[in-house]
Order: sequence, then C-alpha cells, then structure tokens
Amino acid sequence: MPRQVDHEGRRQLIAEAVCQLADERGLEGVTLRDVAARAQVSMGAVQRCFRTKEEMLVFALGAVGERVAERVRARLVRSPAQSAASALGHAATEISLLREEHRAEARVWLAFVAQAAVSKALAGTLKANYAALQEAFARLVAEADESGAYEVPLDAHHEARTLLALADGLTAHVLIGHLTTRQAQDVLHTHLGRLWERPTRHAHSG
Repeated sequence: MPRQVDHEGRRQLIAEAVCQLADERGLEGVTLRDVAARAQVSMGAVQRCFRTKEEMLVFALGAVGERVAERVRARLVRSPAQSAASALGHAATEISLLREEHRAEARVWLAFVAQAAVSKALAGTLKANYAALQEAFARLVAEADESGAYEVPLDAHHEARTLLALADGLTAHVLIGHLTTRQAQDVLHTHLGRLWERPTRHAHSG
C-alpha cells in the first residue's frame, strides 16, 4: 500500500521553514527551493501543498498569528480569577512580542507586515487577525469599565484600536533597538494605568 502522507502536518512543517528563513533573511529571501530544503521535503511536495508562493506565505502568516493568539488564550486561562484590567495587560504584553524568547517571532511578524503592503492576500489575513484581536481587547476594556463608577465611560473599540497600534509600534521599536524591553514594557503599563485614572462620579457629588 502507498504510504499515507500527513498533509496538514507537512503544511505546518513547511510553514515553520518559511518562518525560519524569514527570520534569517526577510521574506524576499524565501524561495520555494530553499523552503523545500529547510523543511527536508521535495519541491514537488511543497507545490502539492501550496499552489503558489503567496498561498504558502498566507498559510505561514496564519500559523504565526494563531501561535500568538494561543499564547494569549493560555495566559488568560492560567489566571481565570484575574480582573479584566489585568487580563487586558497580559494580553497586550503577549501580542507586543517584547520578551527575548519572542524576538525571532517579532522579526517574522514585521517581515509579513512589510510584505502585506504589496500583497492583498497577506493584507487580508493580517486585517482578519487584527480585527479578532481588536474585538478581544474591546471586550476586556468594556468588562473592566462596566462598573459605571467613572464620569466618562471608555469607548471600548477606540481604546482597543489604540492599544493594538501601541503594541505593534513597541514591537518595532524594540526590534530595531530604539527601546529596550524594559522601556517598552514601562510605556505599555503606563498607558494601561492611565485608562483607569479617570474622575469617578462620587468625586463630583455634593
């Protein structure tokens, strides 16, 4: 009988090879031939999994996004009793990719962001990832703000968009050495702290 091929497993293997090469050379250095060599499969195997290089890149980007999202979910599950404000801080820290162990992932993510500027397919995948993260952030902001104690309630979607943009910017600034990891974390935590430093209703009563 012919040997069964784990098609999805092979696609994941190829996606990992794409990410390794993108980390080393940027996406412009990723060729089908080099991906096949890194994944230790034939060119034909790569082409059976993906019809085009762009299709392969879109799949690899989705794999990176899912890996980050899974870490966010795992972080929240580990501390189910935490406040929504704390959960928001943990989620923002995870997607900022500030820790040293996530530096390679940050390089790969920004390589995909740069390529998405000239690739509609990659841009579509990124927009879907950002939309999902924005909704998750907006829910956490709304939950943290739902007590009604503040004079002016937060606009959850506006704050989620701001936080997402800040996290991405901090990723880039740490990666190029403009900020240290500690400095970037301070910026993020200061921003989060200021979300909750607003006048409360009882401060104006009487």
